[in-house]
Amino acid sequence: MADYDLIIIGGGPAGLAAAVSARENGIDKILILERDNELGGILNQCIHNGFGLHTFREELTGPEYAARFISRVKEMNIPYKLHTMVLDICPAAGDPSRKTVTAMNRTDGLMTLSAKAVILAMGCRERPRGALNIPGYRPAGIYSAGTAQRLVNMDGFMPGKEIVILGSGDIGLIMARRMTLEGARVRVVAELMPYSGGLQRNIVQCLDDFGIPLKLSTTVVAIHGKERVQGVTLANVDENRRPIPGTEEYIPCDTLLLSVGLIPENELSGKLGVDMCPVTSGPAVNESLETSIPGVFACGNVLHVHDLVDYVSQEAEKAGKYAALYIQGERATAGGPPVQLLAVNGVRYTVPQILYPSQMEDTLTVRFRVGAIYKNCFIGVYLDGRQIARLHKNKLAPGEMEQVILKKADILSQMGHSQPDLKTITIQVERGEANGTA
Repeated sequence: MADYDLIIIGGGPAGLAAAVSARENGIDKILILERDNELGGILNQCIHNGFGLHTFREELTGPEYAARFISRVKEMNIPYKLHTMVLDICPAAGDPSRKTVTAMNRTDGLMTLSAKAVILAMGCRERPRGALNIPGYRPAGIYSAGTAQRLVNMDGFMPGKEIVILGSGDIGLIMARRMTLEGARVRVVAELMPYSGGLQRNIVQCLDDFGIPLKLSTTVVAIHGKERVQGVTLANVDENRRPIPGTEEYIPCDTLLLSVGLIPENELSGKLGVDMCPVTSGPAVNESLETSIPGVFACGNVLHVHDLVDYVSQEAEKAGKYAALYIQGERATAGGPPVQLLAVNGVRYTVPQILYPSQMEDTLTVRFRVGAIYKNCFIGVYLDGRQIARLHKNKLAPGEMEQVILKKADILSQMGHSQPDLKTITIQVERGEANGTA
């Protein structure tokens, strides 16, 4: 059995940044396991620009952004295995402080690896069509937006000429522009919710700039065609997201792209037994990005779906740093009473979900998303009812990930006023009028 200090599962932007950070923090025996045929993950098919403004202070394409971290990994001689599927992670027999990782590839066959710590960086996947329950046949011409992106950008194959896109997530918005630039006609982008699930900049640059209509509170109620998609029927939906009779509209098309949400890749996490957050479908973590199992950390889209890859890299750098401290024995897995972070009153979730104030650095960045559109509002943060932070926001939207920075000194100061059995931080929207459905 090969022994490592740290095994990182996933060679996308999160795994690469975590590996670089761990090496910079003194860890030598690192191994990256990647199931694809190259490092870089989803960035390899994202040939549009807009990446790297926060991390590198310049605008890069997805492959260019990935190449920066791939170069660092190679310069640091961090080993990695491609075409490698991780099958299982479990505590090592006889030594629960170590983890056993079972993986397989064609060259090495079935491998059993041992590590002091593991970083989960498997990314996310698109929701399948089967989750949508759209009536009709199953003709050719129905693709997820990510699959279409790979076909167009990497394989040089155009899925169709007359396009309808269901869902206004960022991949769907970007593909509306990409298909238009390749000569296709994007008839409409339909969104079930009363707000877009993507970044505002993508709505402007990918739809408005090309005259592509975005229809909110609208969904596909029928797909027409047996051999190939011939058209779809759209309908408006009510506040319960049910189609409204009499609002149906037939749109002729030969292709339907689905951009209806991303799901963290957490089959391995579930088998390992880590506590999961029901809202994000990712692991629940503390301020060190450590899961409920000591020595197992998570970062990137496997933890919660991000809107910017720069934030993925920032988070992964923290995971690599804290995994290094754990391996070196310089950071306990828990210290003092835990504080629960609760998302309430318009906030859907927070990351992290738990923290140990004695383990915090001077500040902690808490990331979160809201469940509706709010304007001219505040984010209030309270520890057992006492305010420790308040942040004014001109606008909050579900498609934009937000953050608030908490100060360790403020938390410790307020904890002195709390009852021993009351240790809760709530994050909520205040004084904002909701213009969408939470």
